[in-house]
Amino acid sequence: MKEASIITIFKKNKKTSEEFEMGKLAVSITNAKNDPDKATVGFVVANASVASGQETVVFLNVEGAYLGAEGYADDIHEEGFTPLKQLMEQFVEAGGTIWVCSPCFKKRGLNEEQLVGGATIVGGAKLVEFLSQGAACITY
Repeated sequence: MKEASIITIFKKNKKTSEEFEMGKLAVSITNAKNDPDKATVGFVVANASVASGQETVVFLNVEGAYLGAEGYADDIHEEGFTPLKQLMEQFVEAGGTIWVCSPCFKKRGLNEEQLVGGATIVGGAKLVEFLSQGAACITY
């Protein structure tokens, strides 16, 4: 009889995956070919985050905005890491979100027709809204 009551208590207290709130992480990437190591590691961390079930946004800004342009990341491959283009594709395929800073993108002479698949051009207010919802943020 003791076993049955212990199991009942366990079942009453056990949370289902739907009852847990998904965490949020913003990965701000400010580098591209000027520091490919940081750009690559930023997407490595973003992939780990989305793979662990976190709502993950990569915010490409400053020099990192170049990564939002189709073809730009094609030849970035830091030794010891998966090529950056592949990391970016894996991130989007896994459900990650890529936001590109609008003024940063425009300042570099880029336009929406050049935007990499899966990316959206946004203003800073969109990132602030995401962060105000409890997202942690890390910058590379």
